[in-house]
Order: sequence, then structure tokens, then C-alpha cells
Amino acid sequence: MTPLTPLSFYGEPLPGVDTSELQGKLIVIEGPDCVGRTTQINRLRAWLENQGHAVLHTGMARSALAGKGIQQAKEGNTFGPLTMTLFYATDFADRLENEIIPALRAGFVVLTDRYIFSLMARAIARGADRAWIEQVAGFALVPHVVYYLRAEVKDLVTRVVVGRGAFDYWESGMDLRFGSDMHESFVRYQSRIIRALDRMAARHGFVIIDASRNPDEIFRDLQRRIAQLFAPARARGAAKKAARNA
Repeated sequence: MTPLTPLSFYGEPLPGVDTSELQGKLIVIEGPDCVGRTTQINRLRAWLENQGHAVLHTGMARSALAGKGIQQAKEGNTFGPLTMTLFYATDFADRLENEIIPALRAGFVVLTDRYIFSLMARAIARGADRAWIEQVAGFALVPHVVYYLRAEVKDLVTRVVVGRGAFDYWESGMDLRFGSDMHESFVRYQSRIIRALDRMAARHGFVIIDASRNPDEIFRDLQRRIAQLFAPARARGAAKKAARNA
């Protein structure tokens, strides 16, 4: 698949958005539940800010429009698969228009904990038509890079047991009961999500990060890769400075 231009739209563009005005970087951290995304994003945000970058940190179910409603629906276990998908798509659309695009216009680094890919993977895992969900999510901007924290299900199970001591209802796909208990349902549901993300990784050119390693190794790997992402801009800045001083 031919790589798409960063900060162009995957499908139908949002009205009134001039992508030539977007000057920031859009960096996505993807991966299944319990893979360690939040730990890495918190560390990356602090590191990027120490490097002098203005950073917007965003993620699923945090929009002013839909975030609270999603949490309330999850607490009552009242989501159907279609309602869930459309609710999360609404959340993403609101954050894209009112947080992500303004931040990119102002030159921020937007660091997002999951993106449309998790939204699509969850929908596909619950039986949604792949072409339909891709069309629904087509209003998204193309990121500069997607770092896919990939681990096997056995690694995720270990982190749940050691870190939390209990499985989450939604992360286990218990709304559709993929297994007879939370553990079995978690394994089957997360396996589906990983398969969906693997297919997207091949299609969209994700950078795959081995998330079975310890958090410090993963962080150093991400640091190195993100530093390379900014290297061309630093080189251009140095060249301009040298030309002014010549």
C-alpha cells in the first residue's frame, strides 16, 4: 500500500480544515489492553517537554462531548456493539476537531494513547464489517507515525494478574462473553484485537515495538525512534542558523 501523506485525511476530509496549516507532529501509541501504553506515554510526554516541545496528550473516551457518557454506559454495562463503536467514533471526532487539529495548527506534538485503529480493532473483534468501520473512521488524519506496542496474549494475562489481580469486564469482552469466564473471554477477545491490529500494521506501516520487554527497554527504543523523527527538522533549523550567521 502506498504510504499516505502525514496530516492528510484517510477519507472524506473534515469541512473547513486546511491541512497546510497543520505544523505539529501526530504520534500514535497503539496496542491491545494492558500492554503498557499509559506508562510509556507518560514517560514520553515528560521527555518531549524536557526537549522543548509543547505536547498535547490525548486518548480514547476523553472528549468533552462523549467521554462522560461513555464512562456512564460502561459502568452500567449498557453498551451494545454498534452503540459502543459509534459512541467511541463520536468521542474521537470531537477530540479531533476541538483538541488534536487546534494543537497541530499551533505546532504542538500530539501524543495520543490509541487512535482510530483501536476503535476499528474493537469493532472488528465484536463482529463489525471491516469496510464499514474503515469508512466510519475515514475522517481521521494520517499520523506521522504509529508505534504499535505488540505483545502476545500470555504477556497481557501476566500483566493483569501481577499488576491488577483481576480482569476488567470490557477488556475481557464480557459484553459478548467470548468465554465461560473473564480469563477465557479476555484471552479470546484480546487475541482478536491483536489479529486485527496486526493486519492494520501491515497495511498502514506501523512501527512494531516488542512490548514483551521490560518498560525501560521499551522506553529507550521509543526515545531513539522519536528522536529520529525530529532529526530532519533539527537539521533544517541548524542549516538556517548557519546561513544567517554566514
